[in-house]
Amino acid sequence: MGGRLTRVFRTFNVENRARREISKEKPTPAPRHPSARLDQQADHPGIREDIYRKDDRLLALLKEVYVESREPAGRVKDGSGEHLPCKQEEKRLTKLGHLGDLDVKKVPKGKVSIVEALTLLNNHKLHPQIWTAEKIAEEYSLEVKEVNSLLEFFIPFTVKEFPKETRKAI
Repeated sequence: MGGRLTRVFRTFNVENRARREISKEKPTPAPRHPSARLDQQADHPGIREDIYRKDDRLLALLKEVYVESREPAGRVKDGSGEHLPCKQEEKRLTKLGHLGDLDVKKVPKGKVSIVEALTLLNNHKLHPQIWTAEKIAEEYSLEVKEVNSLLEFFIPFTVKEFPKETRKAI
């Protein structure tokens, strides 16, 4: 209701208001500061000569500059363009995967893939006595504190199918 009311006021007499704004006298812009008038100064021949004139003293000083670069003798650059990581992360092979080439093969220690996370959550849900937080932490190279947080805050979905007789009652 409020949208309709505001639309009515917004579109009321739009054409007349637009014509009135267009026909108004344009305001004159504020005068510019003299330093902002570079275009006028560039037109003067004296300034143009100063811009394009070579300074012999500065040119002589520039010619005297000699830069020598030396690399340490031990470093040899390989043209392969590969960047090696500074810190090698320990990786472990994933426990399972049924997608073949699309599966993640190696995961850094302290992390799990999505498939592994769903599997360990489901295993803990189905058999909490067997799949304790300590066993999951040992199996997947995780910290026990993180596994406890994972088991507390993430719960996998359960699918329940109702028999055909009770579908009508639902």
